[in-house]
Amino acid sequence: MIRLALVSALLAAGFMPAGAAADVKSLAVTTIVEVPQLVQVRDGLLQGLAEKGYIEGETLIVDYQNAQGNMGTAAQIARKFVGDRPDVIVPITTPSSQTVVAAAEGLVPVVFTAVTDPVGAKIVAQLEAPGDNVTGLSDLAPIDAQLALIDEILPDVSVIGVIYNPGLDNSNTYVRLLKEMAVDYGWTVAEAAAPTSNDVVGAMRRLVGTADAVYIPNDSTVNAQMEAVVIVAQEADLPLFAGETRAVERGAIASLGFDYTRVGLETAKIVKRVLDGEDPGGIDVLVYKDAFSDFALYVNTGSAAEMGVTVPAPVVERAAVVIE
Repeated sequence: MIRLALVSALLAAGFMPAGAAADVKSLAVTTIVEVPQLVQVRDGLLQGLAEKGYIEGETLIVDYQNAQGNMGTAAQIARKFVGDRPDVIVPITTPSSQTVVAAAEGLVPVVFTAVTDPVGAKIVAQLEAPGDNVTGLSDLAPIDAQLALIDEILPDVSVIGVIYNPGLDNSNTYVRLLKEMAVDYGWTVAEAAAPTSNDVVGAMRRLVGTADAVYIPNDSTVNAQMEAVVIVAQEADLPLFAGETRAVERGAIASLGFDYTRVGLETAKIVKRVLDGEDPGGIDVLVYKDAFSDFALYVNTGSAAEMGVTVPAPVVERAAVVIE
């Protein structure tokens, strides 16, 4: 956990020279849960800000809080941050962003990140000049390209399973898109709901014998249990794919996605504009997949073999990362 209170401590003790505090900004960062890609977002954010002169512990105070997957805790963190009145609050993920925006009520600048569908989740009213002292970055995955990848690796799929937390708006967006796009491949979608992390393994087991392959969207609840899901997939010879590339490092067969450190770096550019005095409500929300095309293909041939799948050579040859 990052928790720096350098300037506030100095001020309280009377150690801050006159005028020095004006050069120091405060940043509050929160996430609903810590999984590898979200840690990458946070680290990329701080790296990007440091490159722009906002250096943690020197010119920037950072308060980082993790809600440990608990929405009640997320709401408490949001209220605390709003009460602290930092220069900017950066909530990571949809649920954290929803709680922060609701608590902020336009009183504190908010720059959200790693939010799939900010309009659908009612975080902003529109992507262009969103208003209400809020802007940010959407990490909606290139799901159309991801499904094409699954079809290339497993052309005989007829039922695609999906595990998701129905309480997360971003996950519902992915399931809706999956259903719409599955029609083009002649697939039917088998849903397995996992409202909590304790439900994830059971949801995966329910898909054994029903689905020909399983797709895990960018769902923080499910991703927190990725290793356990991979074990079930390998034991059942049930091919497992994911919406983000770090899941491939953890055992999914393949994914086409973007670097979450880059997501953090791009978020830092927006945060800097706000720290420099720009109104976030006048800054268009950045939709990553529309702004950049640097999607990377990750393939885990070793895990694929454990699931009874041989990844076609052309897929392996064009992969940016191959895990054996």
